[in-house]
Amino acid sequence: MKLTALLIAACTLLGACASKMSKDECRNVDWRTVGYEDGVAGQPGDRIGEHRRACAEYGVTPDLNAYLAGREAGLREYCQPHNGYRAGVNGYTYYDTCPAELAPAFEKAYDEGRALYVRERRVADADEQIEDKRREIRRLEDRVAESAFDVIDAKATPEQRTQGVLDTKQAAERIGQLKAQIAELEKERARYQAELDAYRKTAVLR
Repeated sequence: MKLTALLIAACTLLGACASKMSKDECRNVDWRTVGYEDGVAGQPGDRIGEHRRACAEYGVTPDLNAYLAGREAGLREYCQPHNGYRAGVNGYTYYDTCPAELAPAFEKAYDEGRALYVRERRVADADEQIEDKRREIRRLEDRVAESAFDVIDAKATPEQRTQGVLDTKQAAERIGQLKAQIAELEKERARYQAELDAYRKTAVLR
């Protein structure tokens, strides 16, 4: 289980684990092991093509039969409900790789995890948008303070004072818009949080 989880996480972070096999690896690798590792990470069926292209540079052709045998064994380990749920709840992609007899339970668990991931992501996205707008408000407030200084500075020219007033007005209007947007986002976030809490109460956490 730990090996499966590590491979899923590693391959997801690396963008489906692009094949970068070296010359020695291509010539000496156990293709059944390569297939098993791809299977246990839930990699798509065309993964062997990446290995073939990586090793073609060194004049090496993968042992397809050994690879497929290893991949089948790896998939049977990967395609378990607890791995489906873990893949879904972490937002990983499922490549429709599971054998027919294992796919229904795996996909059901994946969908449950994915549903939780989507709800958590909505809350997190709302938080990020709110914080972005608050940061912009802070920047605008700093600009207002600078513009106010230009307005009252005895050394400022009339043009500088006029520009300071305009900048203050524009910044104040933008701050008002941002605060209104934050208020709407906070309402949305509250709704998303309620949906998340409700789902957590009914979901079967694996």
